[in-house]
Amino acid sequence: MSWLPDDFVHPLRAELPTGHHLRPVGDADTALDFPAVMGSRERLWSVYGPAWGWPPATMTEEQDREDLARHARETAAHESFLYGLFPADESELLGCLYVDPPERVGGADAEVSWWVVDGLVGSEVERAFDAFVPRWLADEWPLRAPRYVGRDLSWAEWLSLPELDR
Repeated sequence: MSWLPDDFVHPLRAELPTGHHLRPVGDADTALDFPAVMGSRERLWSVYGPAWGWPPATMTEEQDREDLARHARETAAHESFLYGLFPADESELLGCLYVDPPERVGGADAEVSWWVVDGLVGSEVERAFDAFVPRWLADEWPLRAPRYVGRDLSWAEWLSLPELDR
């Protein structure tokens, strides 16, 4: 059984009130993603490292491209979703949003997390992104109980939950 309805069509773009937007990311975005990730690597590792082992200090641009290609395949297959946060001109990637099927017990129908680059931490853009994501998922996605990992519960708490039987 799929974690989303068979007739669900994932959004291809979402406009934030700041003039920024979200869209699915793929390997064609490597030139924007790689500097965003590696420029914020230490903070991202402190968040995602224990759970995902990402982003490794030695990650190459080619490894990032392969990872983004995998994400694009998963988005196309509705297995999981990766969206990038961009300014209107898409001159840089400013953060990412992950919408994944649940991996841990607790009744969630999705596990969601997001981040912004170091330069936007504490900014109006980050605050707008933080407010936007739950509202957008409630309005545009067929989710009843998304779990916001790192927000509803810490990553450590999430890691301590038993894994779902698959």
